[in-house]
Amino acid sequence: MNYILKSVILTIASGIQGAAMAAFLFPHFIPSGGAASVSVLLNYLLNIPFSITLWSLNAGLLIAAVKWLGKENALWTMFCVTITSVTVDFISPFMTAPLTNAVIDMLIGAVLFGIGIGILFRMGASSGGMDILALIISKLQGYSPGRTLFVINSSLLLLTGLVIDLKLIMYALICQFIGTKILDIIYKVEIKLPSTLAEKMAK
Repeated sequence: MNYILKSVILTIASGIQGAAMAAFLFPHFIPSGGAASVSVLLNYLLNIPFSITLWSLNAGLLIAAVKWLGKENALWTMFCVTITSVTVDFISPFMTAPLTNAVIDMLIGAVLFGIGIGILFRMGASSGGMDILALIISKLQGYSPGRTLFVINSSLLLLTGLVIDLKLIMYALICQFIGTKILDIIYKVEIKLPSTLAEKMAK
């Protein structure tokens, strides 16, 4: 039963994350992170669907990182990545134009993205992406994971901004800042559950 409950919660959280990307961020070509930067760039240059790039990148990174993440964590992450990609693939065809202006959509998208990823982290899953690559590099080379991730994401954001629009860098950084703050709030907030339910959720 705990797996069913966890699956439902992770499906909702992944759906929220995917909706934030497809409905609010991607129509303005605003990347939500490193993997999203690559998907935005390839969609802009080659018209490759966002969902295909996101799923392919995350699948490849997860396969390479199973030994560092553990099999169960990797499977849950792959599950979340798949739900997110399906959500993006479902919503994207309907987004023929942005909902509002870039600033408003960015703010709404950042909050929703933070909520989605915050729930994933709280449930012991991951949103995948370049954090996996940073972890692999830090394990193999001994570099700091945080610094490695910053270099990767900054490089991809800069490349995306140079190719598409330099304003994207500012939007992307603001988006990451807001999303991270929301993530921290959700991750740290104390939720009181009945002891039996808490034990099941912890498994």
